[in-house]
Amino acid sequence: MDPKDPDDTRENSGPRPALELIPGRLRPRASLRDRLLSVDPLLVDPNADGPILYQHSVLCQTCLPYRDPGEDIRTWQRANGHVSLLVAAGQAFEPNSQRFVDVGLPFGSKPRLVLYHLNAEALRTQSPVIELEDSLTAFVKRTLGLDTHGRNIRTVKDQLSRLSAADFRIGTLTGEGRAVTLKGSVIEGFELWVTQDARQRTLWPSLVQFSQRYFESLMKHAVPLNETAVARLAHNALALDIYTWLAQRLHRVEEGKNALVPWTALHQQFGQGYERLRDFRRVFGGTLRQVRVVYPDAKFELDGRGMTLRHSRPPVGKRLLPMLPSE
Repeated sequence: MDPKDPDDTRENSGPRPALELIPGRLRPRASLRDRLLSVDPLLVDPNADGPILYQHSVLCQTCLPYRDPGEDIRTWQRANGHVSLLVAAGQAFEPNSQRFVDVGLPFGSKPRLVLYHLNAEALRTQSPVIELEDSLTAFVKRTLGLDTHGRNIRTVKDQLSRLSAADFRIGTLTGEGRAVTLKGSVIEGFELWVTQDARQRTLWPSLVQFSQRYFESLMKHAVPLNETAVARLAHNALALDIYTWLAQRLHRVEEGKNALVPWTALHQQFGQGYERLRDFRRVFGGTLRQVRVVYPDAKFELDGRGMTLRHSRPPVGKRLLPMLPSE
């Protein structure tokens, strides 16, 4: 999942080992010392207001479902310009029945929030293996303000299971009639905890393992998000998508210039569930006002043509992130 290297379809030089989900078993291929010595002058201010979360730049440009598409819908596709995302629902091995069971597509704000948290934990620990129970519970309580022992936390963990089981494909147009498909998973393996309550069959991961390719790409293309801002938008998936899109897009607009995004493109990217453009424009405009409150440095205008983007400071300023050395 590397937006700067869409033609990288090299296969591994040999067979990959079986997944190992025991904490501490899997390590990135470079030593911690080497990773800390290799830095990219990209993003993040140590004096930023509030903790920092992260989203991969590709996933800032494409969207998961806002609402439950239903158990019968097993694939989901969205597009933004030359980039398309396809998410396929997966299966998980249920230990009580010892059978694989279907897991639905992730949807709504919660899988987005969970992925921001997982990305931040992976970057913080410098490992693609993330232990969840304590850190996820604290994050849910802090950011969502939810009871960590009630139905709400089960909903969060159900969405994490859906996210963990899903497969992702990224399609890009590269010009001259060529198209590239990158196939793989964000989460390559997960260890399930199963409730002992016989009235429920709730599966949720207690440990997840990012795919090595996603982890290394995340190290290069992580977009920092202010957790305080995210918390204020936490119950609105559309607002989260607009915020993360602006976080990765506005600072890339050349100073003194602007970029027009037509209403048709905005509708294609964010308008799931709105058949009529005028209905989408009304909802998008109202949601954008919420985003502007938490991202006051964002510079843009809406008019009859669409949304004009102007160069803006990112919501989190600059500092150094440790990076994996290039292969």
